[in-house]
Amino acid sequence: MQKLDLSRTSIMGIKHFALILMAFPNVALSQTHDGSHGSTPSAYAGEETRLIKSLSEQDLEEIARGGGWGLARAAELNGVPGPTHLLELADEIGLTDQQREELEPIRTQMQAEAIAAGERFVAAERALDEAFQQGAPDAEALEQLVAEAGLARSDLRLVHLNAHLLTLPLLTDAQVSRYSVLRGYSDDPCASGPNGHDPEMWRGHNGCN
Repeated sequence: MQKLDLSRTSIMGIKHFALILMAFPNVALSQTHDGSHGSTPSAYAGEETRLIKSLSEQDLEEIARGGGWGLARAAELNGVPGPTHLLELADEIGLTDQQREELEPIRTQMQAEAIAAGERFVAAERALDEAFQQGAPDAEALEQLVAEAGLARSDLRLVHLNAHLLTLPLLTDAQVSRYSVLRGYSDDPCASGPNGHDPEMWRGHNGCN
């Protein structure tokens, strides 16, 4: 009998709740349709107005001028500088006239090749974007479009990384270290030495003098 009483209580509670929902049909939905609960705006909101959805205006501008677009991070963040920032920091790093003369054509060639490769990449991304604007490409067309865009991006990345590779042999170890400090990738060993070390000797060993 006790079990039966509990079941009746539960049934009565369910019926009571159902009556409330019938009387106030908007109550149950208010927290999912008021824009504050149960509805999270996409991180892509606003990007639907882009000329090419996968690329921002800033992306397009940097690619068009042959900028690095972050594609050389594998080199840059692993101690292999690129020609552009090296020439910008030439005085602070202590580049010689000969080093500047050798770096300049590397930068010029990199920029020219990056602009050309960037145009191909943007064209490939535009083609992919337009394919979806027109409805949806079939599986074979999609595979080809994605492959072309991926290859174009790979070519662009190779241009920038190769310029870093050509740059490294022209520098001394001290210049590479100084570049890393100036770019904020490592602490300045000349700023202060370890406790117990003679400051002047420390600076001399680290090429600070």
